[in-house]
Parts: sequence; structure tokens; C-alpha cells
Amino acid sequence: MGVEDYVVGTLVVVVAVICGRLIAVRLRIPDAIVLVVLGMALGLLPWLGSLSISPEIVLLVFLPPLIYNAAFFTSPKDFRELLRPIVVMAVGVTLVTALGLAAVIYLLVPAVSWPAAIALGAAIAPTDAVAASAILKRVGTPRRVLTILEGESLINDAVALTLFSLALTAMSHPLTPAAGALELVKVVVGGLAFGALVTWVVAWSRRRIEDSSVQLVVVLVTPFAAYVPSEMLGFSGVLSAALAGIVLGTRGEGLLPPAVRVTGRTVWQTLVTVLESMLFVLLGLQLDGVITAVREHYSFPRLVLVALLVTVTAVVLRMGLMMAVIPFQRVVPFLNLQVSGFRERVVIGWSGMRGAVSLAIALSMPATVGDEAFTERGGLIFIAGVVVMGTLMGQGLTLPPVLRRLGMSGGDSHRKEFLVADHAMSCAALSKVDELQTAGEVDAGTAESLRSAYSRRVGEVQALLDEDDSAVERAEGVRAVHAQILDARRGTLVSLYREGRIDHDVYQSLSRDIDLGESKGGPFHGG
Repeated sequence: MGVEDYVVGTLVVVVAVICGRLIAVRLRIPDAIVLVVLGMALGLLPWLGSLSISPEIVLLVFLPPLIYNAAFFTSPKDFRELLRPIVVMAVGVTLVTALGLAAVIYLLVPAVSWPAAIALGAAIAPTDAVAASAILKRVGTPRRVLTILEGESLINDAVALTLFSLALTAMSHPLTPAAGALELVKVVVGGLAFGALVTWVVAWSRRRIEDSSVQLVVVLVTPFAAYVPSEMLGFSGVLSAALAGIVLGTRGEGLLPPAVRVTGRTVWQTLVTVLESMLFVLLGLQLDGVITAVREHYSFPRLVLVALLVTVTAVVLRMGLMMAVIPFQRVVPFLNLQVSGFRERVVIGWSGMRGAVSLAIALSMPATVGDEAFTERGGLIFIAGVVVMGTLMGQGLTLPPVLRRLGMSGGDSHRKEFLVADHAMSCAALSKVDELQTAGEVDAGTAESLRSAYSRRVGEVQALLDEDDSAVERAEGVRAVHAQILDARRGTLVSLYREGRIDHDVYQSLSRDIDLGESKGGPFHGG
């Protein structure tokens, strides 16, 4: 296939992503299910069915931004406070799960070697907290549980990919325990060192770049600059990208200037959403070829049974480890996960869905090992796909009723935090207005106007905190009036532009101001 075919194929996949997400919203089902089905439908087309994705492309294109984005938006304060349980979950639980799954795969699929089984175990061991967090935040689960899940999801990707890399090396060149330990030290230390170097270079350059567009380019390039060279040097690109994301996100140099910060965040959210969705479409696109290849080497019904058993094992292993927390803590005190409550342990255990990163790792398995074709690749990808889809559907769809049954659904806790913060900021603004007026920096008329606006804001937010129904209705009315005013401003601006009374630059600038004003409906916008 030529370059044009790949470009058109990419466009078709992106269109499938758009359609799949729209259909999923309409049907109220996880978008991953719809995307995989659409991918399978596309795979039936003769032209697209022959589209092959290089495993190296999957790793180099998809993983760097996914890892960096998760690390960048990690809360450093919460992360530090719960560092011990996060590390125990991310390292201990991930390694035990990976090796446990590898043992099951090795026993159930005799044709698979130990290194290949460990590689697949590493691919499907890490959990993806994105889907779980969306549900948990909506029902108001305690912040501690969310932080542990999100922190674990960040670190376990690096743990799993490091183990995956070692397993791939062992598939081509058998490793002794000493050689494996040395390789592990090189991969980890080298990855962290290179990540630190990239972080310093990016932070140094940001302080000297004033052009907002160049800042945005640097943001988009950073994960690839941290990941790709690190992998080429034989280090862990995941650790490099994760370290760069955590440090730059924590220290602030990784953020865009205020003028384009909203744009930068939107770009990242869009990029990550598209990449995650494309992985599910690509899985569906390759399933037909994978199943065909699988039938040449395996009994398909048996492989389906194996995949289901591996999925059950993945769920049972995690739940079993969470239930064993208390006995372990009595023997090894430093394993304290700070989630001793039975309900919290059940929630953390049942939130172990697999997602885009597991798919990316599985799809990156090599087509050849040494000079020979890796015939087991199709079967392993199939098993990984079943595990990802099974956990997303089985645990994702049942997590809300599980939370309700456990009494862990306490409403939207973030909404109250938004309101508390908004109230405090508005009160601070009122105090600042009084201070400026006293200092003579603001005249009485301007001060009164500002004071009136912020006093009204304080009253609206306080009413929402107090759940005053009449005041809530007034706040809704204010928002409705505000929307009508913005529509009137936008209509007038469009008329002036069409009549030729303002040029395009003025139109674009004022239009952007109106859009920003419309987006500032307050943290309680929409209830």
C-alpha cells in the first residue's frame, strides 16, 4: 500500500471515531464497544482489510502523548500524600497480576513461550483509571480512592512497559537472572535520567520563549522528545515521558501562558481522545485478520475460552489482592494502603478496567522474533482485546450499581468544591476592591460597580451552597439572560463584519472574547 492509502485509511479511521462516539452517546453505552464494532465493519472492506499497522508505529505514535498527558495532570499534593499505597498498588499489584496472568496463559496455551506469556501478562496487567474515574467522580466517591486509582494508573503503565520490554528482549535473546537485573537497572535508571534531561531542557527553553504558538508546539513535541530517543538508547521511554509530565505539570513550566492555556488544554484533550478512540477502531480493524491467522494455529472456540478465562483471572486476581490487604498489613506494616475499609477495597478492586494503553502494548507485539515469524502474535492480541473489552463492559457497566449497593454514591463532590472555591475567590475580589478604593487606585463609581457584580456572585454561589430553591432559580435566570445577551452581541458582531464595517482580525478577536465569555458560566453551570 502506498502513502496515499495510509493517509486515506487514517481519515476513514478518524471518521469512524467521530461516528462511533456520537452513536455511543445516543445509545448510552461505552464508546469502546461501538468503536470496536465499527472497526470490525471497516475490516470487512477489501481495501481497508489489507491495511496493516506496524507495531513500532503504535508504540511511537500513541503511547508518548497518552503517558505524558496522564502524568502532566496528576495532582502532586494528593500524589505525595498517598504515595505509599499508590506505589504498592502500581508496582506490587501490577507485577503480581502480570506474572499470575502469564502463568495462566502459559498453562492454557502451550505453544506460547514463557517470555511471550510474560509480555502479554504485562500488556493486560495495568489498569486504566479514565473510565472508572469518570463514573466515580459522578457519584461522589471519596477523593482518596480516586487519587489511588489515578496514581496507580500512571505508575503501573511504566512498570508494565518495563516488564514488557524485558520480556521482548528475552524472546530474542535469553536472559540470565544477572543479565536481566542489569538490563532492568539500565532501562529504569537510563529512562529516568533521560527524562530529567528533557525536562530541564524544556523548562529552560520555556522561560525564553515568548511566542504562544511556539509554546504550543513545544508542548506537543515534549512527550515524543522524551520517549523516542530514550527508546532508541535502550532506556524506558515511558519512564522518561512520565517523569517529564509529572515535573513539568507540577512546577508550572509545562503550562502554556495564560492567553493560550485554555487552547492548550483543549488541544491535549482532543488529541488524547482521538488517539484512545483510534486504538479501539484499530483493534476492530485488525480483528478479522487476527481471527483468520488464529484459526491457522489454534482452535478458535478454545482460544475464546482461554481469553474468557484470562479475563476472569485478571478480575479475580485484583479483587483477591485487595481483599488480602488487611492480612498482608498485619505481617508487613509498610504495605498499609490506607484503604482498610471493606467498601473502599471493593471499589478499588472492581475499578480495574483495562483500556487504551493495554491495547497499544498488545498491538505493538512484534510480527517476527529473530528471523522467524511470531505466529502466536494474533492469538495474544485476540486475548488482550477480549480482556480489555470484557473488563470495560463487565466492570464498567456494573460499577455504578456496585457503588450504589455499597452506599458509596454520595453525589457530585466536585460541584461543592467548585462552589466553595468560587465563593472564596469572589469574597477575595470584594476585599481587593475595598483595598484598591481605600488606596485611591479606583474611583468610587468603578468600585461600586465591581462590588455590585461580585456581591451578586457571592449571593448566587452561597444560595447554591445552601440549596436555596428560590435563589437557585434566580441564578438559572441570570444564566439564561446572560446567554441571550451574548447571542445579541454575537449577532451584532456578525452583522458588522458582513457589512464591511470591521475587518477580519477585529472580527476574530472579538468573536474569541465572546466565546470565552460564554464558557465562563461558572463552575456550577449546568448544575
